[in-house]
Amino acid sequence: MSRIRILPESVANKIAAGEVVERPASVVKELLENALDAGAKTVRIEVEQGGKRMIRMTDDGYGMTHDDALLAFERHATSKLKTADDLLSIATLGFRGEALPSVAAVSRLLLETRDESESEGTRVEFAGGKLVGVKPAGLPAGTTVSVADIFYCVPARRKFLKSDTTELGHIASLVTHYALANPAKQFILSTPTQEIINCAPAETLADRVYQLFGRQALDELVEIPSVSAPFRAAITEPQLDPEEERASLTVTGLTSRPEVQRLNRNGIYVFVNRRLVRDRLILHAIHEAYRNILPPTVFPATLLFLEMPYEEVDVNVHPAKIEVRFRRSHFVHDFTRDTIRQALMSARPIASFATAAATNAAPPQAQGFGNGGLPGGITPAPEGSGVPRAFIPPMEDFPRGSGVGRDGGFDLSNAPLQPVEQRIPFGSSTAFGEAAASAAAQIAATPKWAANLAAPSADAPATLPRPEQIADLKPLGQVNSSFIVAVNGEGLWIVDQHVAHERVLFEQHLEARRAGQIEAQRMLVPLVIELSPRQIVTFEKIAKELGANGFEVELMGVKSVAIQAVPAGVGAPDAEKLLCEILDGIERENAAISIETLQAKIAASTACHAAIKVNMPLEPSKMEWLLDALAKTDCPMSCPHGRPVVLRYSIKEIERAFHRI
Repeated sequence: MSRIRILPESVANKIAAGEVVERPASVVKELLENALDAGAKTVRIEVEQGGKRMIRMTDDGYGMTHDDALLAFERHATSKLKTADDLLSIATLGFRGEALPSVAAVSRLLLETRDESESEGTRVEFAGGKLVGVKPAGLPAGTTVSVADIFYCVPARRKFLKSDTTELGHIASLVTHYALANPAKQFILSTPTQEIINCAPAETLADRVYQLFGRQALDELVEIPSVSAPFRAAITEPQLDPEEERASLTVTGLTSRPEVQRLNRNGIYVFVNRRLVRDRLILHAIHEAYRNILPPTVFPATLLFLEMPYEEVDVNVHPAKIEVRFRRSHFVHDFTRDTIRQALMSARPIASFATAAATNAAPPQAQGFGNGGLPGGITPAPEGSGVPRAFIPPMEDFPRGSGVGRDGGFDLSNAPLQPVEQRIPFGSSTAFGEAAASAAAQIAATPKWAANLAAPSADAPATLPRPEQIADLKPLGQVNSSFIVAVNGEGLWIVDQHVAHERVLFEQHLEARRAGQIEAQRMLVPLVIELSPRQIVTFEKIAKELGANGFEVELMGVKSVAIQAVPAGVGAPDAEKLLCEILDGIERENAAISIETLQAKIAASTACHAAIKVNMPLEPSKMEWLLDALAKTDCPMSCPHGRPVVLRYSIKEIERAFHRI
């Protein structure tokens, strides 16, 4: 007797549904994408019991005819693809034809739809994947899908759902993300007792961020202007197709100022052709853009949009459509990195005392958009705390073994998350007070955020400090022979003399390296040191670049090297420590490091050892020189290792502290 058998259709449908429908938020995602693909301008989502009891989505899109309404429940039936070639250029969010049949297989589903060209609509009802009835109905143009009792026919799956508040948090965060991606459309999310989101159409992305997160959050972001580049820059073939020659990549968005720092990547949202994705390539590009601006162990908050020809990206690589592959990945990576970096260099943001203190005081998880925070106080929180967790999307949407998970920085399960109240801006410090008695009380206590657009915080600086203000600083003296105190018309400034000099030397070193003019100083007596086997391997790989950076180091046997010269400014006692620091730092990252990154690492380490030290008294002329040199750097806000260089205490902050305003 044969051991292999064909599964019944009902079982196969439930297995297939398991790939698409993980939780109520997965249902909302599929229906929301269908609504957007149908040209909806307004999408209304109503949920009960976190979506477990009911999800109803209404849109004003194209709607469906009677025949299409029935065909939509056939597996792999879709209006978005016709041939296999269409998979190479997918222009819609949905395309697999699995959403409706997958949802219908595990719930009670009612579809009400009318095509604008027809006089009456169609009502189709399913229960557990079986057709219950089809009726004509008087309906407005558009589509309404009601999904009740999710997983009622698969009790084992239903037991894995979390609390109502947790599931509602996933849904709310998902709607927030799509609202960010589609600022020109209206999104409404409500429960029987509360309207959580009512997001009116906005003209710009900045307006939408202001709607969702408030003024202070927007002020702590740097705009990434829309920049485009032709893909032909990445093509080496002499003969180009005319269409390929015109194809270009556009990058735009918002990214956080350096003082806004996160302990994980949960504040990074990436959209490719308006599709929310998680891509290691783009995450690495963002990390590289902040190299020598942020410490390597923290992350920015970034809202990034990439627009490119559909044939340049493959979205058919994951059942939940959250992973993509790029045709010219190196070009996408480098252009994205350079665009973000240029935006940061143009803005050159400086930290104020208020934002720096708030960022350090508030737990990173309690700072609004930067942690996937949601309007209406719905932010990630531990299970059972009464506050929902955010959908970023959840880890369950990533297949095991996909490489995206704890090592990729998206796993929220062990993050030390805390509840916060109301909408939390980027840099604010919060105190939750008493824990919410219940999810209903938490949501009911939240006002309609559409009518609660945040004004600038009373504790926020009146104007954010700008780098050009450093140029007219007058030094008054030093604190503990380590920090320069200076003033100008904008307020009181404190400069960390070591990291300020470090930034100056770092940029001078890189400029000299590019010009091939690194100065070296020979040691009176060569310094022979022993290296570990791994350090020896790394040394052999980068020996040429070390030589170009002012080092003269030769192998002396199997485990030893002789240091005969070091970059100018580095003292002999620091020579051994500097070389080992460079070798160990590169070894920890990887051996495939780019030449630009290698040069930056060597320059950062060299600058650190050659810079003015703390507890070092400085003459007024030396302080003036340092402030003047710092003002001329490209990135005066942070040292090459990401620490802040300058803090400003504005006139208004001083007046507020003395209760004059």
